[in-house]
Amino acid sequence: MSELLAIVPTLGASPHLADALAALRAQAGERLTIAVVWQGAGPPPAACAAADRLLTPGRNLGFAAAVNLALAADSAPLVALVNDDALLAPGWLAATRAELGPEVAAVQGVNLDLARPDRLDGWGLGWNRWWQAVQLGHGEPAATAPTAPCELFGVSATAALYRREALDAACRRPGEWFDPALFAYYEDVDLACRLRAAGFRARLAPAARTRHAGSLTGRRLGGVRRRWIHAHRLAVLARLFGRGFWLRLPWFALRDGADALRLAAGGDLAGAAAVAAGWLRAAALLPRFAHRGPPLLPLAGLARFRVGSPGWPAPS
Repeated sequence: MSELLAIVPTLGASPHLADALAALRAQAGERLTIAVVWQGAGPPPAACAAADRLLTPGRNLGFAAAVNLALAADSAPLVALVNDDALLAPGWLAATRAELGPEVAAVQGVNLDLARPDRLDGWGLGWNRWWQAVQLGHGEPAATAPTAPCELFGVSATAALYRREALDAACRRPGEWFDPALFAYYEDVDLACRLRAAGFRARLAPAARTRHAGSLTGRRLGGVRRRWIHAHRLAVLARLFGRGFWLRLPWFALRDGADALRLAAGGDLAGAAAVAAGWLRAAALLPRFAHRGPPLLPLAGLARFRVGSPGWPAPS
């Protein structure tokens, strides 16, 4: 059995796949198995030959189910998730691994924009005042990222290291570490909520650096991407807030309605329609995610993970 399983789902849209796999392989000193999940049409690209294991489901399962497929085929104690357009810098694995511990389920580093490495892609998952999950620091100067390890609400699946024991503890159903209903987008936020509910924490390893090109597949999706983001946010919040979700629903509707009006005023009628379509998709998802129980997590404890909260992030 390998010590580390690295999972790279791909649809073949990224021209950086070969470089991403080479950067993974260069993480020296580890017994590493690279599993590529090829979800595109036709034969896999030549770059996939660099993988130790090639999984070919024959169709686009979505990011969540693709990762589940690879996890089910291996029981390595450490799991790295790496996007097919994310290039890990030397030492990424050692730096993230150093932050793992019995209570720490997941670690990520500082992700930089591949085209503009002086700008941040993000350094963790947090929340804004509208309860939208955000990539902390996105678009800001790279120099503004924390320089000392700190606790995060959760990690972005762009490039992250997980402990398999924690993933298993947070698994809702056999074989569903990520919720496959969240085809793509917010699946890592949902997992972050469940890991924290299971008693685990997430951390930032600032010395671990990744250059990320951004979601080429997502940009090609256009309005579908916007629909999924709005729908999956509501689904994840329904699971997080429990019976309190319905009291907050008008607040969420106000924010998304403002988004739709802004898009329509700017002439992006397709974008405004995608927001509305997101709510229709959310209605179909809510029976799976909504519940009448208490919040998944104590909400008072989440306040410090909201952007602009005093004293956070604090080195620890």
